[in-house]
Amino acid sequence: MITLQSPISSLIRIRPEIANGLVRLGLHTVEDILRYFPVRYSDAREYLSIGGVEDGQEATFCGTIKKIETKKSFTSKIPMTEAVIEDVSGTLKIIWFNQAYFGKMYAVGQTIEVTGKVSIKNGARTLINPDLRERSTLPIDSHDSLFASSTDGAVLTPLYAETKHVSSRWLSVVIARALSELKSIEDPIPEDILKKYSLPSLRTAYIWIHSPKHAEDAQKARKRFAFEEIFAIQLQKWSDRKKVQEQQAYHIEVEEDHLRDFLKKLPYDMTGGQKSAVATILEDIQKEYPMSRLLEGDVGSGKTAIAAAATYVTVMNRPNKDGTKQTFGNLQVAYMAPTEILATQHFESFIEYFRGTGISVALITGSGCRKFPSKVASQRDNYTTISKSQLSKWIANGEIPVVIGTHALIQKSLTFKHLALAIIDEQHRFGLKQRKGLAKKDAHAPHLLSMSATPIPRTLALTMYGDLDISVLDELPPGRQHPHTEVILPAKRKELYEKMREQLQKDKQAYVICPRIDEADPAIQNALQLRSVLQEEKTLQETIFPEYVVRSIHSKMTKQKKEDVMMDFKHKKIDILVSTSVIEVGVNVPNATVMVIEGAERFGLAQLHQLRGRVMRSSDKP
Repeated sequence: MITLQSPISSLIRIRPEIANGLVRLGLHTVEDILRYFPVRYSDAREYLSIGGVEDGQEATFCGTIKKIETKKSFTSKIPMTEAVIEDVSGTLKIIWFNQAYFGKMYAVGQTIEVTGKVSIKNGARTLINPDLRERSTLPIDSHDSLFASSTDGAVLTPLYAETKHVSSRWLSVVIARALSELKSIEDPIPEDILKKYSLPSLRTAYIWIHSPKHAEDAQKARKRFAFEEIFAIQLQKWSDRKKVQEQQAYHIEVEEDHLRDFLKKLPYDMTGGQKSAVATILEDIQKEYPMSRLLEGDVGSGKTAIAAAATYVTVMNRPNKDGTKQTFGNLQVAYMAPTEILATQHFESFIEYFRGTGISVALITGSGCRKFPSKVASQRDNYTTISKSQLSKWIANGEIPVVIGTHALIQKSLTFKHLALAIIDEQHRFGLKQRKGLAKKDAHAPHLLSMSATPIPRTLALTMYGDLDISVLDELPPGRQHPHTEVILPAKRKELYEKMREQLQKDKQAYVICPRIDEADPAIQNALQLRSVLQEEKTLQETIFPEYVVRSIHSKMTKQKKEDVMMDFKHKKIDILVSTSVIEVGVNVPNATVMVIEGAERFGLAQLHQLRGRVMRSSDKP
């Protein structure tokens, strides 16, 4: 009895070379081959006449074989089939390399259908390795849909991605046999859901996608399989969510007076969206099971301030031991950022947030560790550099409640004593295992707050992050400006530089972003000729803006050098900063009002959105 888990060899005798081809395609079972969907369909109503085709055009032809023979290529001796087909408008030469068996399968006088890209040279039309299907009749007019007929089987013929020895036609035959021999196919989607969304059953969907009578059938089948994929993701997410809710979280109490005092330290009053997000997060972390929440907000919408408020409330709580709250120690918070620049900036921001509270804040990255406040009396208002081993001991015994870092936070050597809240900034930059690694740093399951500035439609976010509750910040802090984006053509580069100069004359600063660090090697053929950071820095400083200070920053620089450059830029010692996308996330220089992105097509949409958020981070209008 044939089942979905039966090997493909149970359907048809498979030669060794075909078996190797199936392995290359990742096809092993009957289910594998049924889920190997067509890449497209050949429509008998869309035949082109051979005489009317243009060079380089991809099309489907139907003709009668006038000549067919098996031979070997003159130079490489590759076995091949060479044929000539004809319709009422002309002839077409066809060559199939490594498919000599076609010469034995087809004969002069047979009608066949072929699909491929035509090459025309000296008036001769040639088709190389086209898809091939046999037909019983030749359409009266090969390009007129009025004469398309379904008496010769389905009008739409499925075309599959091929590999050596496994042709689209062979796959069609085996799939048809699988559908005829499978007696029953269990549907993973309940019948009431199929009915609610007007979806075909699994068996019907297989038939419609592999042998559709109409294009609408294939579309309905694809809709069903797309729904099935999302449905499975949703089930897995809800299963993960259920497991999280079965775990025990630290008991956290919210002291309204403490929270109110902390919010007064912020440089601005929170927006309505921020207040709502804080209230929701604080409600979640008071529950017995761990919070799982995604905070989504545009660049500059104030997510860091919300994270700081949640951190403060958490660390002001004492740990529980055997159901009794201790009179000493603090619950801990881990804040993970994707880059050292962003982690360092958060560390500096948290120093200002927690200055005077007595709460210790630490930074741990691959380049080193820091702690605030310093234990040295003369440096207590600043941070101090410490060894990783010493910091690890203080984190393990619970002495440091707030730890900010990069991927170094999820190293096995780093353990927390009372980790109650894990915050992940720019969460899309981390893999699933990395996010889960931070959430397993303690015996208790910590509350999880993920943050993202990438604009994701709410429906899509619920699909991708079904295991998370979602809070959305839909407004910017008071006075924050929306950046204006404009595409500048090369002919208007001088005007662009003049706009930059206007801002620089107002004591503002500018970014120039380039897609590469060094110039392309002239010895490498076809190398992309893109503007580079080092050359652009030199050009801007020496030719365009000699009266201003131009510096660069990129990933090849040491951590200390990058920090020095960023601090100089932040303190207005640098007027124009030329950079790669290393400043993509989190860099906050309110005085920067202009950004020029060279070769914007080399960056992803999310990158461009993040880069755009580096400017207009103050109430000043350009």
